[in-house]
Amino acid sequence: MRAKLMAEFFGTFWLVLGGCGSAVLAAGVADVGIGWLGVSFAFGLTVLTMAFAVGHISGGHFNPAVSLGLMIGGRFPSKDLLPYWAAQVLGAILAAAILYVIVSGAPGFEGVGSFASNGYGEASPEGYSMMSALVIEIVLTAFFLIIILGATSEKAPAGFAPIAIGLGLTLIHLISIPVTNTSVNPARSTGVALFADGPALAQLWLFWVAPLIGGALGAAIWKMMASDE
Repeated sequence: MRAKLMAEFFGTFWLVLGGCGSAVLAAGVADVGIGWLGVSFAFGLTVLTMAFAVGHISGGHFNPAVSLGLMIGGRFPSKDLLPYWAAQVLGAILAAAILYVIVSGAPGFEGVGSFASNGYGEASPEGYSMMSALVIEIVLTAFFLIIILGATSEKAPAGFAPIAIGLGLTLIHLISIPVTNTSVNPARSTGVALFADGPALAQLWLFWVAPLIGGALGAAIWKMMASDE
């Protein structure tokens, strides 16, 4: 269990440092910034690389909603759920703290701003409502679980699951960055919300509730589809 929790801690750390770090440090650089497209690929690459690196140790969840969905899907023991959640959240917080230290060293630093946090209303990149945020986070997390459960099933092509999962997360970000800045991961949302300016902490509840509902829904849908295999 120690090795599994370390893998989840460092895997989630890498997801937040790589994904949120790309948004905070590289997305908006004049002329050479990576933009939303680059941030989307950064998040996908963090999961792809760590799934290959430590997925064989812990299963490569890096996300409380994924752990819940895998538990409901019969792939993960319920006794390990809370320890996995703790490791994931702590990894996200450490990554956000390190990113904060880096950002605070910029010339003329006056605050981190939204700090790649998730939000709705005034905190949404394009001003989308709470209902829009709730719906998109539930639906996209559900499909993320369907991708994960399908790509890791016994009948799927062996060895390709991290690629499908990483590209699936990339696609999710391409869809939803304008709406919520894309969560589908309560740990990722929690880490940066603790350091962000603005309403990120007050709105954090949605980015726990919606992904967890979505993860459970996706697992239930997969079980219905896979029952006839």
